[in-house]
Amino acid sequence: MPDLIYVANNRLPTEKAHGLQIAQMCEALAQAGYAVTLVAPRRINIAEMRAAGSLWAHYGVEPIFAFRRLPILDLFPIFPRWRIAFVTQTITFALALVLWLIRRRADVLYTRDLFLAAWLALIRPRTALVYEAHVLHRSRLGRAIERFVVRRARVVALTAHLADALRAQGADRVQVEHDGFRAARFADIPSQAEARAALGIPPDAFVVGYVGRLHTMGMPKGLDTLVDAIALAARHGAAIDLLLVGGPDEGIRAVRAQWTARGLPVERLHAIGQVSPADVPRYLAALDVGVLPLPWTEHFAYYASAIKLFEYLAAGCAVIASDLPSTAEVVRNGETALLVPPGDAQAWADALTRLGDDPALRQQLGEAARALSSHYTWEARARRIRAFVEGGG
Repeated sequence: MPDLIYVANNRLPTEKAHGLQIAQMCEALAQAGYAVTLVAPRRINIAEMRAAGSLWAHYGVEPIFAFRRLPILDLFPIFPRWRIAFVTQTITFALALVLWLIRRRADVLYTRDLFLAAWLALIRPRTALVYEAHVLHRSRLGRAIERFVVRRARVVALTAHLADALRAQGADRVQVEHDGFRAARFADIPSQAEARAALGIPPDAFVVGYVGRLHTMGMPKGLDTLVDAIALAARHGAAIDLLLVGGPDEGIRAVRAQWTARGLPVERLHAIGQVSPADVPRYLAALDVGVLPLPWTEHFAYYASAIKLFEYLAAGCAVIASDLPSTAEVVRNGETALLVPPGDAQAWADALTRLGDDPALRQQLGEAARALSSHYTWEARARRIRAFVEGGG
């Protein structure tokens, strides 16, 4: 069995989406036939995550891969917003990684961190390297390192646009693989009636849901547009419940304030807050519609691959999403989702009203979504990546 070492310069477990992606991909790579070891720095975690239990329990994955934390100098508790904390962590983790790798066999080194990818290419030049690209770097140093890495590594790019940009940097071994979902989490989810009863939501309500962080890298994710759209729809008689699962708390407070300011009934906003990733499917089961109201930014338009989109598909929700190139690579308007101009509250209101008034269309979109989701399991993704790596693509 080939050995794969997944190197992540991240605090794990974490309340952020990248931790879920990393843990589920390690499980999937192990299911694809690799002996996987996940290596991360030994960071001082926040209180919420210290109480979360083991990595495997928190993310709801099978303990079929090893997890090793390496000692580092962690200055984040002292300088949480200072660049020196990140630089110190990265340098000490890189040095610890050298020492740890000296006696470790590895057939494949895998990382989504550009700087670690460059380091691994230098210290283990004869080992197959996979760089999973999530962003396009803009600084002069970042672009130089990016060119170095993509010309040496096999590149897994989250979107076609990102893949094209990296090919322009000199990458000649690139495969597009969007994010995905863990199929086992959706194998035995409750019925909609059961999920709503557990949440105290009326069985006949029209429930729209958003699951996940309310900000990414400091960027808002369109919840303000969604609330405005619900308010516009309400003026024409639509009654919409919003189920909000995620955080942080200050983001929820902002949504509550906007909801109240728009005169929407407080009992129709169900703000659950942060939950364990393993519990997400039972909340998705309560939905009629899953929404992805991302605003237009370069990141969201061309490089983002939202895990929530794939989980909506897996749950069989009708989906309304911002019409961005990255989203349109996955779903088709009118076939597997409704795509709406980003930031256009009236267009979002019209789409919400349309689905609220047409249960048959909701069912049609939900069934098409579930059928599409089989391509986007982490297991299928990992098998394709292994074939890409071993085929020398």
